[in-house]
Amino acid sequence: MGVYTLLVLGATTALTGAADACTSWPACGGQWFALDSLDLAVVWGHRTAAAVTGVVVVAAAVFAWRRGESRRVRAAVTAALALYPVQIALGAYTATTPGSSALAGGHLALAVGIFAALVLALAWTLDAQTGHLPSAEWEGEPRHDDSESSDPGTGPLATAKAYLRLTKPRLMWLLCLVAGAGMALAGGTQLAVETVALTLGGGVLSIGASGTFNHVLEREKDKKMARTDDRPLATDRIPPRNALAFGLVLGVGSLAAFAAVNLLTAFLGLTAIVFYSVVYTLVLKPNTRQSTVIGGAAGALPALIGWAAVTGEVGVAGIALAAVIFLWTPAHFYNLALAYKDDYERGGFPLMPVVEGEAKTRRHIVYYLGATLVSAVVLAALTDLGALYAGTTVALGSVFLYFAVRLHRERDRSAAMRSFHASNAYLGCLLVAVVLDAMVV
Repeated sequence: MGVYTLLVLGATTALTGAADACTSWPACGGQWFALDSLDLAVVWGHRTAAAVTGVVVVAAAVFAWRRGESRRVRAAVTAALALYPVQIALGAYTATTPGSSALAGGHLALAVGIFAALVLALAWTLDAQTGHLPSAEWEGEPRHDDSESSDPGTGPLATAKAYLRLTKPRLMWLLCLVAGAGMALAGGTQLAVETVALTLGGGVLSIGASGTFNHVLEREKDKKMARTDDRPLATDRIPPRNALAFGLVLGVGSLAAFAAVNLLTAFLGLTAIVFYSVVYTLVLKPNTRQSTVIGGAAGALPALIGWAAVTGEVGVAGIALAAVIFLWTPAHFYNLALAYKDDYERGGFPLMPVVEGEAKTRRHIVYYLGATLVSAVVLAALTDLGALYAGTTVALGSVFLYFAVRLHRERDRSAAMRSFHASNAYLGCLLVAVVLDAMVV
């Protein structure tokens, strides 16, 4: 995470124009650690982090060779070590040649390469140390996907709660936050209240429609899984025909709300419903271990919806935000797949832990976590996000990584669920930081 901190600081330095405050290297105008302004503090924070991180990279390479790590681990850390002086030299040249976007981009790209090499080294080291050990992430007392009692009760209120459960309300807050972040990036402080209300209202309805259709289409498989066997359609609490009609009403309502914003938003909303309900639920999830990866597009679409609601088009920054969500999804969901591996196997879903094993799944959590962190830096480089966003991705990214490493060490359900919740915290806080940085700070 030292390298990642350096990477984020570098992107923030270039982004905020702080680099212009010091156009000499290594000192600023002959002065060391002059902190006369916030811009200079950012510059010196970046250079200090570079020095400290360089020591850490050297130590990592030395330990890898002295401890006899695998060839690919040694190759990865050696590549990072070899690239580091080049990165420093390019950074120095960039600092003394202000205004060159090509140099700044190359400097950032090289930092991404170093970070990627170290992420790979970490994943491979953890795999070598723990991949052959027993795993038990799915063992323990089965739990349902809701905290409610399995006894649904009777009466109109119980029926209303059953219909509410069809909409998967636990997903709504996060996906609406994704759309909100997209709108904040696109509109900043100029957002219209009507646009926000219609977009979020349409989002709630579209998420509800997608969740309902998912319940209808997976009702037979849900009966086989302890996590889902108490869902309203699995228990015949709600007839499939009624649920389908409910989903159609929600879907039509969502498209009407989106169309009141603009037609592109409505088209993207329809795409999200169809993709999750049909492509993911019927095609991907029952047939391929890559369903989690490809299915991440469903969660990424709200970012494009939010952006399109404000601008009427799909912009580069909106795509970058969608990429963060897309890459985060496997790092997030693979933890749950580990915790409920036996359940998914009974349901006939060929998720990665079922067909490829636990060790490979844990390794891919680290891969996709690394990719998510890089994509968060790319988003910062393409937008006006600043210190709050930078601090959030470093702090919460570190927490997520910590629990992902603990998952490798402990390999039980508690560890998998801690990593799962850490991933939720990372993305939730990151999106809040996007909104605040774009509209308040």
